[in-house]
Amino acid sequence: MSTIAHISDIHLAPLPKVRLRDLINKRATGYINWKLKRNHDMCPDAAKNLADHLSSQRADISVVTGDLVNLALPKEVETATKWLRRLGTSSQVCMVPGNHDAYLHGALAKAQKAYGPYASGETLDQSPYPFVRRVGQVAVIGCSSAIATPPFIAAGHFDKKQGERLTKCLQILGDAGFFRIVAIHHPPIKQFIRPYRKALAGAKLFRQILKANGAEMVLHGHTHKSSIHTIEGLDSKIPVIGVAAASTCPSSNSPPARYNLFKIEKLQNRWSCTMREFGYQRVGENIVQRLQLRIY
Repeated sequence: MSTIAHISDIHLAPLPKVRLRDLINKRATGYINWKLKRNHDMCPDAAKNLADHLSSQRADISVVTGDLVNLALPKEVETATKWLRRLGTSSQVCMVPGNHDAYLHGALAKAQKAYGPYASGETLDQSPYPFVRRVGQVAVIGCSSAIATPPFIAAGHFDKKQGERLTKCLQILGDAGFFRIVAIHHPPIKQFIRPYRKALAGAKLFRQILKANGAEMVLHGHTHKSSIHTIEGLDSKIPVIGVAAASTCPSSNSPPARYNLFKIEKLQNRWSCTMREFGYQRVGENIVQRLQLRIY
């Protein structure tokens, strides 16, 4: 049996000191949004406490589907690196980037360098995505949808070249009998095609690849909501699972901070997968199990 945890959209708070020269770019609009809204939604201790609770589960791999930071300031990346270490070692934790991790041109490359082995794994060539992490009979395939975008745009992109590499990974791992989990920040399903400024360009290509080659599960973030949808697979529908943002205060109008925990094992010729969701309630300060659901 393998245990896989999923946590996303950390948006570590509070913001470090912001200088005027830091705001002569897209960060200006992001900073205003932080001051007017996100500052009140995100609790500084929520992500730390959630990480500690998740760590106590001793998952084989914890998958972080992006947006560790808010404005991709250097100090934020330092804080995010410490938070990843708090979650576990680089052999226990892997992360794929979100749009906030690539907030400005060059930000993603700096983040990848800082996070190092947390943001990498086995690859087919020199391209960093997709990468693969394997534990037991489970393989996590980390894809990137993170690109720098203009102000007011939070869209992602999945291109043909990454798609070709993902196809090969799915085929190789499928032939070897792995339970294949594809991790990506932006949701690749039709339900999130609008608004376009937040959607995933290349989502149709992503779905076509999974329909042709199969996968057992897709994990994503970005929406700040817990959700379960499906897309067509090779032989059956593939669960597509999102999770609420890991820093959201219980008092916020948005869903409070949560993470998911999956127990996966093969029983004879079929997979068994059970998901449990842990997080804050609207009332109280404790992290509790909110639901249990059989996926397979």
